Amino acid sequence: MKYSNDKRIVMTLDAGGTNFVFSAIQSNQEIVETIILPSNGANLKLCLNTIVDGFSKIKEKLPARPNAISFSFPGPSDYPNGIIGDLENLPGFRGGIALGPMLQEIFGIPVYINNDGDLFAYGEALGGLLPEINEKLRQAGSPKRYKNLFGITLGTGFGGGIVRNGELFIGDNSSAGEIWITRNKVTPRCYAEEGVSIRAIQRVYNENAKVKSGNSLSPKEIYDIATGSADGDKVAALKSFDQMAEIIGDALANAITLIDGLIVIGGGLSGAATLFMPRIVKELNSTIESIDGNKLSRLDSKAFNLDDDSELKSFLKGEAKKITVPGTTKILTYDPMKRIGIGLSKLGTNHAVSIGAYAFALNELDR
Repeated sequence: MKYSNDKRIVMTLDAGGTNFVFSAIQSNQEIVETIILPSNGANLKLCLNTIVDGFSKIKEKLPARPNAISFSFPGPSDYPNGIIGDLENLPGFRGGIALGPMLQEIFGIPVYINNDGDLFAYGEALGGLLPEINEKLRQAGSPKRYKNLFGITLGTGFGGGIVRNGELFIGDNSSAGEIWITRNKVTPRCYAEEGVSIRAIQRVYNENAKVKSGNSLSPKEIYDIATGSADGDKVAALKSFDQMAEIIGDALANAITLIDGLIVIGGGLSGAATLFMPRIVKELNSTIESIDGNKLSRLDSKAFNLDDDSELKSFLKGEAKKITVPGTTKILTYDPMKRIGIGLSKLGTNHAVSIGAYAFALNELDR
């Protein structure tokens, strides 16, 4: 894994609406016990003091001076310049807060801020799903290799991130990969996140099970009902995950058409993948119509579930064959099967974000 033997130290932060989790990474490993502090997001002065206090406490634990600070923070933000915009979960941030420059002034080291979806995708591209699949293709004797990855996170929201040819792609406005605001297939007047989130699972279950919204079960409880491990309305539970998967699949079909690479899924709701992954793949492999009603494939490539053994086998095999260069005796291996794979995080969401934050900082320092 890139930077696995690098001795430079980067202090990190996982910023949530409720808590801030501080740590430090060296050689792709956490080297201190995490520090968890309340975010105090409604009070800007207290929130900023909390961030400085958290990093200061981490710095005291380090065996050497840190080389950078790198962390995920919610958007909207001007990430390259470290300026945080108006945040819903942290209402104290209004009008543009220069968080990155402030921390750089205080600690005297470079500061890098990104979206958690971006860093998750970057971590999986460097040390997770992407290299694992490429290694399996190599072992299978396939000439196929992947360089691009689209990562999504499923939880309180519907996050996304793009890695192109080993580099994190954030766009000109720090808004690349914002899949949450694509159109919701089931409710077209709404954005996708309204159907792809914890609140969506709860809402759809409540609507179909005729439960009052104030009595919402957790997604884990709904999952247990869907799998028969707990009592409840199983049909409604299955419907909640199936509908979410349909919306995810449609959003991913639009995104991956433009990106053309592997897809990795993380976040708290990814633990229910056995319920929704087949439906996502089905949606990706569905059809779309021309104006006169002729059907064609939704994607230019075929999608495979990389966590299903039989589908993974077909994905790795492809349609590789030997061809001769005209006029010569030279033999080439050619695989005409256009295909993409979708699989679960190999690092775990939190670790992937940390690896992404660490690698991004070191990559920037080395430029």
